Amino acid sequence: QVQLVESGGGLVQAGGSLSLSCAASGRTYDNYVMGWFRQAPGKERELVAAITWSDSPPYYADFVKGRFTISRGNAKTAYIQMNNLKPEDTAVYYCAAKPGAFSDIAARYDYWGQGTQVTVSS
Repeated sequence: QVQLVESGGGLVQAGGSLSLSCAASGRTYDNYVMGWFRQAPGKERELVAAITWSDSPPYYADFVKGRFTISRGNAKTAYIQMNNLKPEDTAVYYCAAKPGAFSDIAARYDYWGQGTQVTVSS
């Protein structure tokens, strides 16, 4: 069983930066894909970025390319640095994990954190 806990959300003005962290506890595997999703009110949950342990480059959704950076510390930590934030980035951000290959489908991720609110004011 894997438990994920996010931290680092908050309120920031447009153009500002935030860094989110995800800490995993319990049994973890080096071949897990770590993803950051977000969900705004009335919208579906969408993948923001994901990273694996292979040599493949991280995945970024088009709407965050050049602004967000995902990274992993070790088998139990993942981070996302969010720069030049926009009001449309306002959402609850979730850390998620799945074994095996990359996927951009939320339903294929087995483990989820409780979410952390990111609010960007204009």
